[in-house]
Amino acid sequence: MSHVSDIETLSRMAYEQLEIDANRIVQLIEVQMDNLTMPQCPVYEEVLDTQMFGLSKEINFAVRLGLVDKDRGKEILEHLEKEVSKVHDAYYKHKEKNRV
Repeated sequence: MSHVSDIETLSRMAYEQLEIDANRIVQLIEVQMDNLTMPQCPVYEEVLDTQMFGLSKEINFAVRLGLVDKDRGKEILEHLEKEVSKVHDAYYKHKEKNRV
């Protein structure tokens, strides 16, 4: 195996792992919402902030190693933020619907 293909393999693995970690954060948020944890709850906010910070550090590390493109790393975080926003919206819609 050549050096270039080794780096390409590591890069692909890094992207896959970052996507897995981002999806885990979304799942964590969904579980908290399903268990009626309020998004304004300090524990919820702390968990979300900690998880997002951790993922951003993973991405920064992979970027510094040259395994992940900086713009692509930003895209992963932006996509995660959109997914978390969708979960929040669904929670509030569900809450409003059940209030009636």
